[in-house]
Amino acid sequence: MSETLASAGNLQHVTTFCGNCDCGCPELFLDDAAPPERRVVLTDDFGQRVQMSLAQLKVLVDDVKDGALDKVVTAVG
Repeated sequence: MSETLASAGNLQHVTTFCGNCDCGCPELFLDDAAPPERRVVLTDDFGQRVQMSLAQLKVLVDDVKDGALDKVVTAVG
């Protein structure tokens, strides 16, 4: 998926989540040409995208670091 999205515009690949398979893992991109509120692009393995600001991504990362998703991850594992 990253090759298709990256070639479709100004997307800069940041990371692939999982990456241990060929299923089209979720990926994170930055789009410097997008408006600030849509600069971060998160894709899933179904071809959907979520766009958010860098400030929103920071809140999400801080919440994850603080354990906001620990119960969800523990329930799955």
